[in-house]
Amino acid sequence: MLKRLPSMQLGRKYGSDTFSMWLFCCPCRLPARPGSGIGAPKYIFSANETMCKNEDRILVFIPAYRCAAQIARVMDQFTDTVQETVEAVLVVDNRSPDGTLQRAVACGKDRFRKTRLIAWVNDDNYGLGGSHKVAFRYAADQGFDYLVVLHGDDQADIRDLVPLLDSGVHRNVDCLLGARFMKGSRLFGYSILRTFGNRLYNRLFSLVVSFRIHDLGSGLNVYRLSSFRDFNYKRFPDDLTFNYVMLLASLHGGQKVRFFPISWREEDQVSNVKLFRQAFRVLGLLVAFIFRRDAFLRSEMRTRPIETYSGSIQFASRPD
Repeated sequence: MLKRLPSMQLGRKYGSDTFSMWLFCCPCRLPARPGSGIGAPKYIFSANETMCKNEDRILVFIPAYRCAAQIARVMDQFTDTVQETVEAVLVVDNRSPDGTLQRAVACGKDRFRKTRLIAWVNDDNYGLGGSHKVAFRYAADQGFDYLVVLHGDDQADIRDLVPLLDSGVHRNVDCLLGARFMKGSRLFGYSILRTFGNRLYNRLFSLVVSFRIHDLGSGLNVYRLSSFRDFNYKRFPDDLTFNYVMLLASLHGGQKVRFFPISWREEDQVSNVKLFRQAFRVLGLLVAFIFRRDAFLRSEMRTRPIETYSGSIQFASRPD
């Protein structure tokens, strides 16, 4: 029988190797635990070890970088009701220099009583897209059914999603994507310039793919993992444009995509986006997609190709 992941303190070692996930290698498995007698153990968190009321195995992935001031508020979103809906929460820190991951653990270790909190640090700063690749592979290898993406800067609120998960809306689509710019969405503190730019690009992308796009990439999304097991996203950008290419690939591949309205706020968040540089880069991606769609989606889009997206679990809690 496969053993459950034990509660781990910061930097716990197995023999001389840090407990790590080595992604996109063949085979894609965890390193063997010394003396275990099994070649590649998987630590699968079964639903009966949590208080999750949802019959689906749902992992919430929180990408985090330089958001120590906001991550506590994200942890506070996980009320008992939210925890009963999901099986585990994975915070993936991208080598933040401000103690983001430590803050997440400090705020979450006592709050998370009905679901698991897992704190992961990448071995390098892989960018937002790279962290997505880590989470997708981790979730697939651990046998989860769905991956929820919730950004760690407290702009989106997972409680906007919970009613849809409880009602099973996510089971009817491959991608259930949060949208800031559709009927029912609520924006707080978001600039007029950014709102105009996002709406313009939503229209441009919609025209190209012949599908109404309400948001190219918000901080709250759900993905059916079975639809992405053979999805070639390794070569997609590791930066903030990862979501744009993922959306183009999903629609081009015939996946079922649905948007839902969310609330979005800007308070003390520090944006890593250079507005005009980002706008030109996104436009370049769209033009490339228009002229060579299949070839574009198969092409290498990373500025620094990475063979192995690796990292280690720094903390894992157990529900009461």
